[in-house]
Amino acid sequence: MIELLRRFGGKFRRYMVIGPACKLIEVIFDLLTPLVIAQMIDKGIGAHDVNAVIHYGMVLGAMAVIGILFTLVCQKMAALTSQGMGTDIRGALYKHINKLSYAELDRFGTPSLITRITNDVNQVQLAVALGVRMLIRWPFLAVGSMCAALAIDLKLGIIFLICTPAIGLVFWVVMARCIPYYKQLQAKLDRIALICREGLSGARVVRAFVREDHERERFAQAADDQANTAIAVGKLSSILNPVTFLVMNLGVCAILWVGGIQVSVGELTQGQVMAFVNYMTQTLTSIVYVANLVVVFTKASASASRINEVLNCVPGIADEGNQPVALPKPGNVASVPALSLSHASFSFGAGAANAVNDVTLELPLGKTLGIIGGTGSGKSTLVSLIPRLYDASTGSVSVMGVDVRTWPLDQLRRVVATVPQRASLVSGSIRSNLTWRDEAATDEELWVALDMAQASEFVRNKPQGLDAPVEAGGKNFSGGQRQRLTIARALVGSPQILIMDDSASALDFKTDAALRHAIRERSMRGAAKGGLPLTTVIVSQRVSTVRDADVICVLDHGSVAGLGTHDELYATCRLYREICQSQLRREELEGQRGSTAPAPTPAPASTLSPASAPTAPASICAKEGC
Repeated sequence: MIELLRRFGGKFRRYMVIGPACKLIEVIFDLLTPLVIAQMIDKGIGAHDVNAVIHYGMVLGAMAVIGILFTLVCQKMAALTSQGMGTDIRGALYKHINKLSYAELDRFGTPSLITRITNDVNQVQLAVALGVRMLIRWPFLAVGSMCAALAIDLKLGIIFLICTPAIGLVFWVVMARCIPYYKQLQAKLDRIALICREGLSGARVVRAFVREDHERERFAQAADDQANTAIAVGKLSSILNPVTFLVMNLGVCAILWVGGIQVSVGELTQGQVMAFVNYMTQTLTSIVYVANLVVVFTKASASASRINEVLNCVPGIADEGNQPVALPKPGNVASVPALSLSHASFSFGAGAANAVNDVTLELPLGKTLGIIGGTGSGKSTLVSLIPRLYDASTGSVSVMGVDVRTWPLDQLRRVVATVPQRASLVSGSIRSNLTWRDEAATDEELWVALDMAQASEFVRNKPQGLDAPVEAGGKNFSGGQRQRLTIARALVGSPQILIMDDSASALDFKTDAALRHAIRERSMRGAAKGGLPLTTVIVSQRVSTVRDADVICVLDHGSVAGLGTHDELYATCRLYREICQSQLRREELEGQRGSTAPAPTPAPASTLSPASAPTAPASICAKEGC
């Protein structure tokens, strides 16, 4: 908590001084109030002097009005401080989270980050507000009341010395047991947020598999778990008020008993006894509120540590000091590879197996690289190394002949456009989604991108065209439409390298073929106009999507199982041939063999013998068994 105050409280320092100062003045008036009441009783009521009663009543009224005015000022200072700090913390968190690499985001998890930026910041805001308003009031009021009471009579002060430690002991016992629960509550809120996010974002899947009851039960279990912890805290906390007020009322009874005797013998006046009762009530009530402040600050401390954990997380990917990279000139295209990987490997954590293992390949400018392999073979992870969404654990990745670690991230991700595997749109309009890469893009440029992405037809059919609304997540579009819009978004701004990470999986074969043809034409037009040709990386599980690529990379468990053209790989790489035989039609397989004889029925993968395949050159087939 102190670290957050030091980091974000600087510009609110004057508010944190003015607020408590105003509250201190209000407390002084509260401490003077029992003395004024004592005078009203002794000189007014006891002496049957109406004028004295009116006089002291007016003094009390004036003190109350002045106290309220200072309280309002303090409330405003508390609001300005807490809301201002909360806004700054949320802004800093959101900005810092967007700097984190995929590795750090995977470590924290989206539900936990959402909880930290909402619930945890709210806890800190509450603590700051109460700190400005109450942190001075209750401790000062407790100490001041005790001192004032002792100044009235030392004999009655013994009752203070007995009651106050007794209440303090109760609070210490209860708080020592409650604090661990408060830390558990925040972690269990993360669990609830995770289940909510999964259930709501996957509502269609849940309903399709009739899993509503299961999801409700899962949510109920998490909610009950959190509720049980909260109830356990509540049960412990419920001891505080009864015990506190029991001790306080016993103390008041003792004061009235002893004070009555002293009044009878003339050692104290009735007003002094009432003032003593008021001071004791203020002291013990202040201790109760101090305990409540401890609860709030304990929760805030747990939340602050979670916030600091994110803010202190150093991004694994940074570009400080990186200078802009000069792109190759159009006449120098042949000498500079668009993409080059040298023994690149990547794992998701220390001790984990490599998701990408020792990949070496090179792709010239203007060419197309197809990446194919089974589920979990590392295709998406491999292409994530190119725009530096992840950093290679070992080896190097270069774009335009320059290691990606030396590129400014903004420039690198403008040169390299990525279409993610999961089509993601945000609420707004089609235009606002398409202009992410270039906010100044003209309507003509947007329509060109939509034409290439095979999306212009359904956009033109919208009454509002480019200004047609997009709901959160693009839920008002079909899966294929969302994919085409995300492809168009990547094409706006004229990137030099386009990565399509299985982003045409929802498209039919005709649309997929038309899309690839439009991208090839775009590349050729760019070269013909004296610019850099468009280099394309296509990730797919469809042979038909990658078969026309200039180079095809076959991945198997993160390693390169084959590298070459379609014809070369079909002849030399067993894994690629198995994929082709499982997907291509009989006529296509016959054409591949160059024979008009009927093709035999493909054998299951488990029965294919390595001996039945031609011997593969080492430069084409990079893995034993191809």
